[in-house]
Amino acid sequence: MSVRRLWASASTLVLAASVALGVAQPASATSPAAAGGYVALGDSYSSGVGSGSYLSDSGDCHRSTKAYPYLWATQNSPSSFAFVACSGATTGSVASTQLGALSSSTTLVSVTAGGNDVGFADVMEDCVLYSEATCLGSVNAAVSQMQNALPSGLGSLYGSIRSRASQAHVVVLGYPRFYQLSGDCIAGLSETERSAINNASDVLNGVIAQQAANAGFTFSSVVDEFTGHELCSGSPWLNSVTVPVYESYHPKSAGQSGGYLPAFRSAA
Repeated sequence: MSVRRLWASASTLVLAASVALGVAQPASATSPAAAGGYVALGDSYSSGVGSGSYLSDSGDCHRSTKAYPYLWATQNSPSSFAFVACSGATTGSVASTQLGALSSSTTLVSVTAGGNDVGFADVMEDCVLYSEATCLGSVNAAVSQMQNALPSGLGSLYGSIRSRASQAHVVVLGYPRFYQLSGDCIAGLSETERSAINNASDVLNGVIAQQAANAGFTFSSVVDEFTGHELCSGSPWLNSVTVPVYESYHPKSAGQSGGYLPAFRSAA
């Protein structure tokens, strides 16, 4: 959605090589969400991996001043701001290590989670390094996990968030599609592989949206915001394989400010 992610942190050089998701107008100063405490939970897509400008005290979590939670807090000045999203986080690790930031005074929560649960970093490794058949097999296995195992992990996490912050407005954000099909990439993955990866992102977002609805949370897609800015477009907001390798397949700063921030602001 990190580094084991589409969505995660490259734990090996191989994973690294393979792996691995506009200027916004400030929200109104009278925004109800700005009146209380804001907590930003989640994985690398919330911590800001790929956008640079990492906070020195965030270590391997790679929390960025260019990440959408930091940008929103800067613009809206909530009464308190806890930025605890961390690269590589799963639904389980968000639940076990990040929810201490929530309290009865929390009025706004954002979260991205799910990509690392289904091993999308491994999927990208297989797709970049191996055959089309291997890639498609990995994508299909990830989709199976999304449909069969992920709902319970998301449901458990969302239930824990609600129990700790009973009055909070919770915004769950999704992940972008990675590729513009029939785009300007002249090498790399096949169109079949790119299409399969995009379709898997759609399945993932659908599962997340359903579980968010079940919990009474607000789901905000970022697919529309990233349309025209995928890989193989003329203006990508996502990194392809890059250095440092943990930034591969994560949003650039433009993806945070032009993609995630508007999607969060409209829902917050």
